[in-house]
Amino acid sequence: MKQTDDSRPAADEEKKAVVLLSGGLDSATALAIAQSENYDCHALSLAYGQRHDAELNAATQIAHRHAVSDHLILNIELGRMGGSALTDTRIAIPQQRTQGIPATYVPARNTIFLSCALGWAEVIGASAIFTGINAVDYSGYPDCRPEYIAAFQAMAKLATRATVQGRQITIKTPLIHLSKARIIQWGTALGVDYSLTVSCYQAGEQGEPCGVCDACHLREAGFTAAGITDPASQKRV
Repeated sequence: MKQTDDSRPAADEEKKAVVLLSGGLDSATALAIAQSENYDCHALSLAYGQRHDAELNAATQIAHRHAVSDHLILNIELGRMGGSALTDTRIAIPQQRTQGIPATYVPARNTIFLSCALGWAEVIGASAIFTGINAVDYSGYPDCRPEYIAAFQAMAKLATRATVQGRQITIKTPLIHLSKARIIQWGTALGVDYSLTVSCYQAGEQGEPCGVCDACHLREAGFTAAGITDPASQKRV
């Protein structure tokens, strides 16, 4: 059993989890939930060619704050394929909600991220993968739906040596049916420092939110509904 530096209960070394950590509000909350369930957490972040490094810098700070066992950052150049406002600066970030799937959708992003997490989970002997995917207060991405997670879980049971040999790797989505307000309330109760998180699609170098993109609107509405002041609001560009 290991001792963390902030008086949390020590994690069970035999109960490992890979936590997808983007640096955003939801993933930071998912990490706190995994630790509250006494998982030995290994954080995984992806440098996928996104517009800014602010969220990866935030992920590094969050991983340190939560004293994770390991923080792995993988480089995957999805930007070379284009097709998303988050990876191609020639595509404008939407300033308001639109009908259908927005330009900020990154083709196959969650499939790639979860696949990387599945591979690492097999390598380190993790029994769970935590992701902050949400199907309530989200932007209409098809890979945030419960049906998608169920399909990936079914695939995962067939795809690795570990699962074929009888060791289960479970995809855990504790936030999938929660409103942004409920997520913030839960994370606050668990001690998440939301001042470290970055949600903005076009944040400044220090993580300053633009205040006008869809992600900023969702975050602001969530904190307002939760009755909590967003500690990152004062950093607005």
